[in-house]
Amino acid sequence: MKVCVIQPHYSFDEKDLKQCFDGLIALLDQCDESMDLIVLPEYSDALADVKGKDGFYSAVKQYNAILLQKASETAKRCHSLVFVNAGYETENGIRNTTHAIDREGNIIGRYFKAHPAPSEVKTDAEGGHELDVKYSYDASSPYILEIEGLRFAFLTCYDFYFYENFAKIARENIDIIIGCSLQRTDTHKALSIINPFLCYNTNAYLIRSSVSLGLDSGVCGCSMVVSPKGEMLLNMESRVGLGVCEIDPKNKYYKPAGHLGKLKSHYEYIEEGRRPWLYRNGGASVVPFDDVMKYPRLCAHRGFNSVAPENSMPAFGAAVALGSEEIEFDLWSTKDGVLVSCHDSTLDRVSNGSGKIYQHTYEELQTLDFGIKHGEKFKGLKIPTFEAILQKFAGRVIMNIHVKIWDSNFENPMIEEIVALIRKYDCEKHIYFMTVNDEIIKRVMEYAPDLRICVGWNGNKDPMSIVDRAIALGAYKVQLFKPYFNQESIDKAHANGILCNVFWADDPEEAKRYFEMGIDTVLTNDYLTIYNAVKDDFLRSK
Repeated sequence: MKVCVIQPHYSFDEKDLKQCFDGLIALLDQCDESMDLIVLPEYSDALADVKGKDGFYSAVKQYNAILLQKASETAKRCHSLVFVNAGYETENGIRNTTHAIDREGNIIGRYFKAHPAPSEVKTDAEGGHELDVKYSYDASSPYILEIEGLRFAFLTCYDFYFYENFAKIARENIDIIIGCSLQRTDTHKALSIINPFLCYNTNAYLIRSSVSLGLDSGVCGCSMVVSPKGEMLLNMESRVGLGVCEIDPKNKYYKPAGHLGKLKSHYEYIEEGRRPWLYRNGGASVVPFDDVMKYPRLCAHRGFNSVAPENSMPAFGAAVALGSEEIEFDLWSTKDGVLVSCHDSTLDRVSNGSGKIYQHTYEELQTLDFGIKHGEKFKGLKIPTFEAILQKFAGRVIMNIHVKIWDSNFENPMIEEIVALIRKYDCEKHIYFMTVNDEIIKRVMEYAPDLRICVGWNGNKDPMSIVDRAIALGAYKVQLFKPYFNQESIDKAHANGILCNVFWADDPEEAKRYFEMGIDTVLTNDYLTIYNAVKDDFLRSK
């Protein structure tokens, strides 16, 4: 198979947009019938550094149809497969899209960039291009196209950096990876490392097209062809033009799987020893991060505690299994410094013990029954540790963590220990802390500025008090406490970029009223009843 990568000139001056585009079209005209496969770079309809949403959308509007028509004509003229990255308009905006065109000039597939870059996600006001990236928050399998008996996978620019995705692609037994790229800040040396690493891990050929920033540039460029063995078959570095070479897509690379092992692909060898519990959270069960998950939401207060003991693993599990986007739970410390989840500081209401939690060691608490007070079928249930909750549910739900030892001004607030567990279980973007203690909030924000804080009600009945505290602290959320809030306090919070929880609503009409007032998250003890009451009018609209 004869493959061709096209590397046009790219300009950081948007005034050069037409000149760069015309140069690309001229390169397409140089393609001939000897070529079986042609790949163009990312944003082939916007080959200059256009500014903001208006600039980008204008470029796509001007050149997209012309480009796709030319690509189709080239496919027919050369009787070649053509892969061109260009905008694709949806009802939500433009998507970064690689279009696959068959030898007759028909579009037979579209790959939407799996990892939109920050500049594509950001709004126009934030200096971004404000693309349609909504699809990227849904779980999905690698996009695979089978054409003429070959299996094609796709990566676009920013996708090349997510090595955790390589193993998932390798499982698809692919032959060729199409890479439409820019990677304008990577050196030639870095690109010569990243791409062979990809091929070696996926046992596939890479056909990658990028752009030239000029012959004297040592970054970007490097349109290339790489074999499954990691061998560089072609590297254009900063040269403008066509890069052509021959490949045999079925020529895979197999090696001994360890000393004296059977011949296997590198992926198969690695798969034998994989230990996924050691790695970052991943997979379809991981929900979107807190800052991208949509509102409004329901939060299962102390878990789904109308069907299972509050602040228990069954209550949290029931809420998560039913699709709750948030759970709330409380943290105390034992006498010997183990973080456990319980609402009360005392044991009497929730267990067969008595006294204060923090007056007992964890071993002593383990002798108590935290299920029997809820019902006979939960007899023998143990108090959960904070670590056990994170180990089971980190990344699977947003966690509203009410740190009671912070409320109570414990001598040791265990800030370092709590934050360390959050980082251990890789859920910084899936949690926020709630406390009524403003001094602790300041300390936590200074110690871990990437973690988010919700300001709790401290007993002041003035509806504006909690909002004013949150504004002064620069907090992320407030957790309003009924009845000490009103429409004015909600509106003021929102005007200052602060989200509003409300504690609590177990009555469907009350929950509806709170959502109508603009509350972002309603906490409830009866998750399923409230969900069924509000899902059609408030939650499905998301």
